Amino acid sequence: MVRTASTMLPLGTEAPNFSLPDTQGKLISRDDFRGQRGLLVVFMCNHCPYVKHVAPELARLADEYQAKGVAVVGISSNDIVAHPDDSPEMMKQEAAAQGYHFPYLYDATQAVAQSYKAACTPDFYLFDADLKLVYRGQMDGTRPKQGVEPDGADLRAALDALLANRSIPEPHKPSIGCNIKWKSGAEPEYFNSAGTA
Repeated sequence: MVRTASTMLPLGTEAPNFSLPDTQGKLISRDDFRGQRGLLVVFMCNHCPYVKHVAPELARLADEYQAKGVAVVGISSNDIVAHPDDSPEMMKQEAAAQGYHFPYLYDATQAVAQSYKAACTPDFYLFDADLKLVYRGQMDGTRPKQGVEPDGADLRAALDALLANRSIPEPHKPSIGCNIKWKSGAEPEYFNSAGTA
């Protein structure tokens, strides 16, 4: 597998706006999450082995921290013509199979992924109550085929610090995964064409 890393959006960046359909066709926007203690945005998909590796821990982590007042939203931006396994209907099935109890949205134009400078799946962005970026990077140090189960250590530490009103220590380690599957000719300027997992 060829790996792609996060672009590491600058800390303090305001969460770019979005209004995207979930797996039921309901439009969900960034501002629906105002008033929460934080917002975790995860760029993800169904087929990527890196996402499959963290999926059970992501489901657990999301349930745990949503109960503590942090909103969680997943966004898939992959080209479904080239990757039909990532279609909205398949997203609906995947959310049910994995036990995702958070909105899983489809970014058909890929504009939202570009506004976040999202590069890989999974790519994690944690925003505070004012929707300012406080953490971006890996869920933890585990990777597929290492024989180690994910525990979400890095992301959990960031979430716990946010909830305790503590600063999140740097450096943040970039997330690693498959590149977002851009539509032909629509690749963003930051896209590394070598990342084709």
